[in-house]
Amino acid sequence: MAVREIEPVVLKLDRLENMAESGYYNPYTMFDWPDAIEPDMPWMSENLTTLADTPMWDELTREQQIALTRYEAINFFSLNIHGIRELMSEVVMRIHDRTYADVSEFLHHFIGEENEHMWFFAQFCLRYGGKLYPAQPTLKADSVEHLSTVARELIVFARILIFEEIVDYYNASMATDETLPHIAREINRVHHQDESRHVAFGRLIFTNLLGQVVERDPDEAPMVAEYLENYLQYSICTLYNPAAYRDAGIPDALALRRRALEHPARAEAHEQVLKRTRKFLSKAGVGRETIKR
Repeated sequence: MAVREIEPVVLKLDRLENMAESGYYNPYTMFDWPDAIEPDMPWMSENLTTLADTPMWDELTREQQIALTRYEAINFFSLNIHGIRELMSEVVMRIHDRTYADVSEFLHHFIGEENEHMWFFAQFCLRYGGKLYPAQPTLKADSVEHLSTVARELIVFARILIFEEIVDYYNASMATDETLPHIAREINRVHHQDESRHVAFGRLIFTNLLGQVVERDPDEAPMVAEYLENYLQYSICTLYNPAAYRDAGIPDALALRRRALEHPARAEAHEQVLKRTRKFLSKAGVGRETIKR
């Protein structure tokens, strides 16, 4: 990475660092892992499943509905694990770079917390689901390889921010859903608690890097916006895993995925999930309305 092409990222993170230190917990001892989860309880909120509010959900037996919540919870936690692994590798590559010297202390907290998140997500999946779903193909960045170094750095941190904001939407909702097992609520609650700091940091570093991009070449902003819009859509689509449908005993998994993604109710649900992120990107000047058609 040609760090000389990027101005130092200077941020005041005392408050976030203090919150990370004062709120530290030991994830290896704090969770009470039951031997098994009650067989009739959903593992993911039913209104957050990928078939919610569609005729496809109503066509399922109650047994299939409960099974779908289980396997979509495993898919959701698996996506968290793979996403965390990807973002940790990006952060580790930069943690002692001079460009990020001012935020290095917080990045150490960030890496430690994300490693712990990866552990407890995996614990849930392996203890109760017996597996993780494999990582899905990532969205290629070929379309932005010609951009400046700072614009590509912006996209790296934008991907991290988008991932965390989408995940946090689900965590915040499921943390208080009394229909879920206690252990599922607790995992979502703890992750939401930490992600609030990570999202705040992500927005700060995004704003700093975007300012550098716009100052150097404003014409890059629409190209960044186009990539981020594609990444938003890609991220939503990863929630629709045909393997989860098959494991839940639902036939024609690929056809079902296509039907679900095309249903107006699901498009409306996606807009709700992405509402906060879209508002932030639009205010920053890289929303979908800035893409050159």
